[in-house]
Amino acid sequence: MKVSIIGGGGLVGSCAAYALQCGGIVREIALLDVNQELAAGQALDLMHGGPSVADQVISSGGYEHVPDSDVICITAGLRRKPDESRLDLINRNVDLFLNILGEIKKVGFKSDVIVHVVSNPVDILTYLAAVKLGLSPAQVIGLGTQLDTIRFRSLIAERTSLPPTQVNALILGEHGDSMVPIWSSATAAGLPLDKFKGWTPNLANELFTRTKGSGAEVISRKGGAGFAVGIAIRDVVEAIALDSRRILPVSTIQNGCCGIRDVALSVPTVVGRSGMIDRHEIELWPKEMQALRNSGNVLRQTLQTVLSRVG
Repeated sequence: MKVSIIGGGGLVGSCAAYALQCGGIVREIALLDVNQELAAGQALDLMHGGPSVADQVISSGGYEHVPDSDVICITAGLRRKPDESRLDLINRNVDLFLNILGEIKKVGFKSDVIVHVVSNPVDILTYLAAVKLGLSPAQVIGLGTQLDTIRFRSLIAERTSLPPTQVNALILGEHGDSMVPIWSSATAAGLPLDKFKGWTPNLANELFTRTKGSGAEVISRKGGAGFAVGIAIRDVVEAIALDSRRILPVSTIQNGCCGIRDVALSVPTVVGRSGMIDRHEIELWPKEMQALRNSGNVLRQTLQTVLSRVG
């Protein structure tokens, strides 16, 4: 399987490439970037480590890599300027993203390609990618709340001194302010979290608040998130490559799950070689279901604003 990472010279794209290299599952990783020299340097650095990791092809270049790619991962994006509104940033990133989609259409792509959207606002851009590329919604998967979910699990594990791999908890909805913590099914080693010493509602609220602000916290401390988002991207790409039918909280255009339609957001989604294979409408507390539907409404308002501008 060949994965092309658009934005592969940047922090997120290069961390995704490194995570995929360490995973050793995909055959070829191509790094595409407007700064081709930077992408070439990242590819060279990765290639040097190849003999100790996996027999893969590591390459760089431009959109000539797209036509034979099995997965196109789009990580390119812009950061907020000082005093810039959220909507202004969204509009700038939408414009950049539409240019990328235009280049993809120009060179062509495989009929069974999977487009994995990482750029923000990921839910809005996931919707646009499916519409503008003319792909089945199943073939376009946004990273959604997969990153928020593993951040959530890591913070729960840290505060409760539990093994991170044994903590199971979900964030659903928007990758953004209206994301929803799903406490109703959260467990550690199969036990409800409230069975563990020291667990309180206040601690639960504290952990979700920190999860919600994790991206900003990492940016303030080191300038940008890379390692965890690279791992989250690998989770999705490997589910596709292995056709593992893994259930992940990723963003796809909804057609009725939890009563939500015509907007992309994250629900438990079965991911395999053909992209989104199925969705699971899990039992939620009433307040969680209400919050999830509210998240859909929030996203729909932003989507309608964007669509009215770009057509």
